[in-house]
Amino acid sequence: MRDELKALRAEVERLRAEVEQQKSVTPAPTGAGPIVAAARPTSAAVSGEPATAVATATGAAPGNAGGASLAQSSSPTTPGQSAESAPAKKPKIDPFSDWDWTWLNGNPRTKEAAFDSKFFTPEIRADINYAYDFNKPKDNSMGGSSELFRSNEIQLEQLGVGGDFHFDNVRARFMTQFGMYSTTTPRNDPSPAKGQWDLSDAYRYVSEAYGGYHINALNGINIDAGIFMSYIGLFSYYNFDNWAYQPSYVSSNTPWFFNGLRVQIFPTAHLKIEPWFINGWQSYGSANSRKGVGGQIKWTPYPWMNIVSNNYGLGHDDLYIPNRGRIHTDDSIEIKYYDRPEKTLDKMALTFTGDMGCEFGGGVSCHGNTAGPGGTINPKQSFVGYMLYNRAWFKKDRYAVTIGGGQINNPGRYLVLIPPINGESASSAAINSPYFTGNPGDPFKAWDSSVTFDYMPRQYITFRWEYDYRHASVPYWSGAGGITPPPGSNNGFPQDYACSSGATSGQTSLSAAETACGGGPSSVWFPDLRRDEQFIDMAIMVKF
Repeated sequence: MRDELKALRAEVERLRAEVEQQKSVTPAPTGAGPIVAAARPTSAAVSGEPATAVATATGAAPGNAGGASLAQSSSPTTPGQSAESAPAKKPKIDPFSDWDWTWLNGNPRTKEAAFDSKFFTPEIRADINYAYDFNKPKDNSMGGSSELFRSNEIQLEQLGVGGDFHFDNVRARFMTQFGMYSTTTPRNDPSPAKGQWDLSDAYRYVSEAYGGYHINALNGINIDAGIFMSYIGLFSYYNFDNWAYQPSYVSSNTPWFFNGLRVQIFPTAHLKIEPWFINGWQSYGSANSRKGVGGQIKWTPYPWMNIVSNNYGLGHDDLYIPNRGRIHTDDSIEIKYYDRPEKTLDKMALTFTGDMGCEFGGGVSCHGNTAGPGGTINPKQSFVGYMLYNRAWFKKDRYAVTIGGGQINNPGRYLVLIPPINGESASSAAINSPYFTGNPGDPFKAWDSSVTFDYMPRQYITFRWEYDYRHASVPYWSGAGGITPPPGSNNGFPQDYACSSGATSGQTSLSAAETACGGGPSSVWFPDLRRDEQFIDMAIMVKF
């Protein structure tokens, strides 16, 4: 009997051991997540990795009871919260920061700031160019460009000093524009002619200046007010950022800046929605009472694709014509279709931009031939254009070659850059120069092409050589005789015909000017305008 009791006790102990072993691998309650056995500690647990990281590494979902013993002793938790219930935190990616976008046209190619701090990130830009116009204007003055202005001279395009302030979600940015930009950019804005306080001088040395606030929602929301870049036309206002120095008409004839309010909304790291409420179309003030609205949508679905859509409307932007509206759409796609960093030819990409717009009211229409008051016909006033560029990089992005160009058709000439004949600017053009008019329906068609070679020994500097050929359907470019009245200086009356002596005739009609100048047709001065222009330009551009 004693031996039988011993045998029964041994069997009970064996069964008890089996039950205990079975308990150690019992599944967690329904809904707790995938099953993970309480195996020996992993290297993650030993190193003190957070509980959620350990669970993920082992295949368990956060809150898995089976994985609890793996991390309990190695993971800090908030008071009142167990390691099993600690939620996983997905790291938030800064917008457009997870891929390399330095290949984009219109985007700086610097991969890191030369200097940075918690409060301020400085930025310094220097752009010096030399252009030689084969038309050889005797007054060295070039027209029809927002980048090149003087022939056969070395000129400082821009010296920009500024940067970004950022602290406690408050942000601000400023950038100066000493050099040619400080006079050439304000002259394309007609709004300072309306009212007082000399807006051109108030803003001429500033390219960007705004302040705002960052909201920690979605992937970020920025609210900024001041002067900011417009993005219309794809090319950057700063030539260092671009594939070519002289962009095609779609870019050069559309706004570089806006003055107003913008809100940048980032629903994801690859999408930006940015509405604008602004004074008008590249204007420090408002040409009329109605403001402009617009915005940008930017989407980067892949590391080799960038899609941008800019749209503008509502604004009354023709000086002294308060009832004429303007709408415009500008859409671009950039594709990097070849990327082989180990090869001599290491990268290739292309950009395509298309623009459409028009004006309506005030004696013009989008489609043309519409009836106006009193049976008059409102001529067509529109803008259609495109540009296409292809770029190839060599030797680990040390060298690059860009080929491109584009076309526009702008009847009414409301976006054509007014040649600076006798010092004419956008303000005086509203009165209408007799030499290059902007009457409703006035025709203007043009095309251009360029070849650009870049040498980039460091990320902070570019040496550029470029050849450009441009053609217009009407005389437009500076010829050998120049665009400045004799003896080589402006007379202060660009709205009138000038006499051969250089004095103003005080007249806007040719017959009256001939009489006023006292000598018939030969007594009236005319600028030398050509339909074609060829030039080479060389530049040194620095950005820190």
